[in-house]
Amino acid sequence: MHTLVFLSTRQVLQCQPAACQALPLLPRELFPLLFKVAFMDKKTVVLRELVHTWPFPLLSFQQLLQECAHCSRALLQERPSTESMQAVILGLTARFHTPEAEAGTHSLCRKHTLRVLDMTGLLDDGVEQDPGTMSMWDCTAAVARTCIAQQQSRTAEPGPAPIPVELLDAGCLRRVDLRFNNLGLRGLSVIIPHVARFQHLASLRLHYVHGDSRQPSVDGEDNFRYFLAQMGRFTCLRELSMGSSLLSGRLDQLLSTLQSPLESLELAFCALLPEDLRFLARSSHAAHLKKLDLSGNDLSGSQLVPFQGLLQAAAATLLHLELTECQLADAQLVATLPTLTRCASLRYLGLYGNPLSMAGLKELLRDSAVQAELRTVVHPFPVDCYEGLPWPPPASVLLEASINEEKFARVEAELHQLLLASGRAHVLWTTDIYGRLAADYFSL
Repeated sequence: MHTLVFLSTRQVLQCQPAACQALPLLPRELFPLLFKVAFMDKKTVVLRELVHTWPFPLLSFQQLLQECAHCSRALLQERPSTESMQAVILGLTARFHTPEAEAGTHSLCRKHTLRVLDMTGLLDDGVEQDPGTMSMWDCTAAVARTCIAQQQSRTAEPGPAPIPVELLDAGCLRRVDLRFNNLGLRGLSVIIPHVARFQHLASLRLHYVHGDSRQPSVDGEDNFRYFLAQMGRFTCLRELSMGSSLLSGRLDQLLSTLQSPLESLELAFCALLPEDLRFLARSSHAAHLKKLDLSGNDLSGSQLVPFQGLLQAAAATLLHLELTECQLADAQLVATLPTLTRCASLRYLGLYGNPLSMAGLKELLRDSAVQAELRTVVHPFPVDCYEGLPWPPPASVLLEASINEEKFARVEAELHQLLLASGRAHVLWTTDIYGRLAADYFSL
């Protein structure tokens, strides 16, 4: 449902040139709704002018594109359109290139108000992008190019082009994402000291940081120690992602260097050992965790009891738990349910790629009835729906083998009926590991 204010705003934006001319006459309180409607309807001319003349210190996608009183559509849960994102970036460019004197005489008198453009929280599920949408990496790169070009144009003088080394306000940057690169530990050790100067950095996302205690080398150890020393400089870090990093037996060294407890920790495919999980359960981080991702770590053997201890330590705060491809079969899941169901605030549970049967899923569905905040469960295709699986089935087999569609249709129907019977039709049980489900730390 849309309010009359929303419908009137949409009508105003139908003629974009006239809407742009009218902006100086509109109260600033309408700008947030104008932005959402223009972004939604791809009114790129208006969207660019809105960013160019934004009358507030903060332009936050999380605030502007969420469900609101005028429109129930949450654009944060949709991939952003390329047209709308490019219009925002062009508006930012226009702000940079408006001369000071001209800005001072601009009829809106708003040009110098904007201080922070916060584009965090947009859906970026990692799957191949639709040609009409823009990935967060593309958005970040485009904004970075805009800032670098502006810095160079401001400092340009006759002679060699200046090197942009102070491009961003050290007090404003909240996230640095260096995933999916080939820098390695040595390369990251060069970059991290520069990243550490951002005093209010809340989120750092890295990949391929190898500090495996089982295969040490002199150079590797030196680089790892230096990396740890630099990590200790972050004072406001709340989210750390270390996916695909070999941290076997080294998690204590990494987390002990941090000055503040983490609220989001992603350790997917990090080859964690039981002692790593035991340390995390005893650490100050456990009692503050809102999001935990242990995907790709085998939790079926000697890691199971330490993992259960970690769950117990994080139960009071945990909102998002990702356990994709953790080799959890029915026996391990059932043994973990008493601890798992103590996570009373849990909203999301990811179990895709685990060898669970229909019986195991039904146990989970029944016992999770006490978790009133649970809204999404991403479950695997039950092993009952495969033909001739080896046991235990490797994750690669579960991900690639064909399923019996008829059997799975019956499973889906039964799960749906069980949810209806328990009064939980609002809870989504799905095998869609991509979709609109990824929770960004800043939106928790």
